[in-house]
Amino acid sequence: MPIKVAFIGAGSVGFTRRLFRDMLSVPELQDTKFAFTDISKDNLSRVAQLCEKDLRENKIPATITSTTDRRRALEGADYIINCTRIGGLEAFATDIDIPLKYGVDQCVGDTLCIGGIMYGQRNIVQVLDFCRDIREVAKPGALFLNYANPMAMNTWAAIDYGGVNVVGLCHGVEGGWAQIDMVLARLHGDPDFGWHDRARRRQRTEIICAGINHQTWYTSILYNGRPVTGAELLEAFEKHPHLRQTEKVRIDVLRRFGYYSTESNGHLSEYVPWYRKDPKKIHHWIDLSSWINGETGGYLRVCTEGQGWFKTDFPKWLAEAGKPITQDERSSEHGSYIIEAQETGRVYRGHFNLRNHGCISNLPADSIIEAPGYVDKFGIHLTPVGDLPLACAATCTASINVQRMSVRAAVTGDALLLKQAVLHDPLTAAICDPEQIWQMVDEMLVAQAQWLPQYRANGSVAAAKKRLAKCKRVKLLKWRGAARLKVKSVTELRKTKEASVLAADKAAAQRAKDAAKGK
Repeated sequence: MPIKVAFIGAGSVGFTRRLFRDMLSVPELQDTKFAFTDISKDNLSRVAQLCEKDLRENKIPATITSTTDRRRALEGADYIINCTRIGGLEAFATDIDIPLKYGVDQCVGDTLCIGGIMYGQRNIVQVLDFCRDIREVAKPGALFLNYANPMAMNTWAAIDYGGVNVVGLCHGVEGGWAQIDMVLARLHGDPDFGWHDRARRRQRTEIICAGINHQTWYTSILYNGRPVTGAELLEAFEKHPHLRQTEKVRIDVLRRFGYYSTESNGHLSEYVPWYRKDPKKIHHWIDLSSWINGETGGYLRVCTEGQGWFKTDFPKWLAEAGKPITQDERSSEHGSYIIEAQETGRVYRGHFNLRNHGCISNLPADSIIEAPGYVDKFGIHLTPVGDLPLACAATCTASINVQRMSVRAAVTGDALLLKQAVLHDPLTAAICDPEQIWQMVDEMLVAQAQWLPQYRANGSVAAAKKRLAKCKRVKLLKWRGAARLKVKSVTELRKTKEASVLAADKAAAQRAKDAAKGK
């Protein structure tokens, strides 16, 4: 019998369609029944049209149903994939803009820091609603694959309070793995296999990577079967002409810890208290060639631009849809491989977010860790890791303490515990004093009230309004952050893209000339 896979938040065009095509590259999954659900009828319709054309052009028998009725979509589902952004870009903007007034400059704000904590308050209450529906209408034992951030908080809540079979998934390990192979190859004069040639890269560079989501550490590296030291890896990164400019935070942590972290320069910089606390020094640690390298509110900007681009250029996207679905274009996202392993028995090795239970022996047993493991017909199994290096474990533990308080606050609607979680956040605590944090959280509770039913119902939002009206307000900043870039219109984006294509063509032509001259 064909399986049923439901997508919650299916209007996420890039992510939904990527995972959809990944699954269809597996012959045994080509009769899958897909159910798409989203609160946005427009986005849902656009994504469904693209995916339906993929099916028609590739003559694949899978089916798609689209509905705004979530329970209908989840009914009888074997697998449920969550790729939601609760509150959308409207709420996301407050995660970035309100903390800026208090001096907290974030690049992404979706995992930790004040933005990630508030994102968790919005997400967790909905994740538990999803879990209730899964328990009630999906197939018994259905697997809930959570791709939504904050990953650890969402997964923690689903395990403790949701009563469902759940795994948290992220592609962060893959990106850093590719970087490590690339810099080592350059250091030793070996061929660059390219970003997408995973098979040969993995054969040449083997890793053990463990920690918590977005703070995972490459604790052991073999290059062509030979152990790589921290000093050798540091030399490789410092000599790379591009990455030494774009990954300054990660390289500095590597220099001081002896281990490289999975997450991007911008992400990592907002999880620790050292790199974004002084506005005058932020530029020293970031690079503005790409948002992911540390730009203030960078992810909010590209999401905003992408939303406008998708609406404007949808007819073009639809005209281009239907390209061949092949194994060669299958992404490294874990979702399709997990489903393939459970349905076919072909074992898959990857990195998964699950409860620790002693897998990483010097992190709390109740924490949600990201660690290596494998999947077969019997489920997902983590591989024992042992101790993390002490500096890596200390950094993770600080975040875990914040996550634990944040999850409990989101479930109970405890505004005091929420403030205590923010008080213990490493970057926020490096910038703000307790009264600033108390007022900032009150302001965010009021601004995000429509997405925080647990805080509305118990009077926390009303109490926050009263406190803000009566208290002596702390001094607020009037700035847009240390490195804020302008949101581009679709017209501006199109010109930028055309210029990039032209530059790439010129570079390719020059390389061809150089090759012909024997350079």
